[in-house]
Amino acid sequence: MSPDGLWSIGELAERADVTVKTVRYYSDGGLLPEADRSAGGHRRYGPEALERLRLIRSLRTLDLPVPEVARVLDDEDGDVFEGVFEGVVEGQLRELGAQLAALRWREAALRLVRDCPPSERAERLRLVGAVRVPPNTDALARFWRRWLPPRLPAPVVATVLEQTVPQPPDEPSPGQVLAFARLHAFVSAPCGGGDRAQPAAHRTDGGHRPAVLYEGLDDAYALAAPQLRAGLAPRAGEALDCFVAAYACSGGVRDTPGFRRDLGRVLAADPRIDRYWQLAAEVFGPGHTTAGAAHDWLLAALHNQLNAAA
Repeated sequence: MSPDGLWSIGELAERADVTVKTVRYYSDGGLLPEADRSAGGHRRYGPEALERLRLIRSLRTLDLPVPEVARVLDDEDGDVFEGVFEGVVEGQLRELGAQLAALRWREAALRLVRDCPPSERAERLRLVGAVRVPPNTDALARFWRRWLPPRLPAPVVATVLEQTVPQPPDEPSPGQVLAFARLHAFVSAPCGGGDRAQPAAHRTDGGHRPAVLYEGLDDAYALAAPQLRAGLAPRAGEALDCFVAAYACSGGVRDTPGFRRDLGRVLAADPRIDRYWQLAAEVFGPGHTTAGAAHDWLLAALHNQLNAAA
């Protein structure tokens, strides 16, 4: 340090382990004020400039834009720093999380292709290659929006999507990567979703109220799920009564033995998407009961009850 206790721009750059160009850039931008000028007009910096420069570098390492760095440096009470810093850290964590998810997906996909028989490799490459990395569920959500009855209230649609659309696992197995890729191909096929025949209860011209139906089915599936996980056979009970009541309330009719017989025939003739539920169960993983599995269990319970009555 010179006798006046100040550093030249080169000396400051050397101590901070940056280039002179970097120091000049931040000085010109007002982020690094100079303490004085030499007789020859050269910039001079005090020791406090070194700490300020180190803080600037740390903030820039977090990808904080220069204007935000200036706000932090000018913040005397620290409120701006705390708010900006927390936001930057959260943003960086989200970005890193997405990058890690993409890497884990790529790793599982590579293992899937590496370990499969050569005769299956081309198909698996095609399936996996059609899914963006990291994967998202946009195609699955579109499938359900086409499958569902029109003009459902947004909260009902959100609940259905939460139940039916499996999120890609954070640490997928090769089998889950394959199941998700096949599920993506299934919902993206030309015959997917809206091109299929719709269940009878979706047709509002028959007096059905689909929103009432789906709200009731949500409760029925929740009641049936523990019985499926316990391995119980389909049976009469609260879950089945709730299931039938959902259809009765949707149609504005009473739950009677005759209604149950008619409902059994109608549901048996409804179009099915068994392949979707099979693949979704693989993506969800063990321990998760899909809405499709709950529906089938309740339908079997209804048929068992009808057969017993007959």
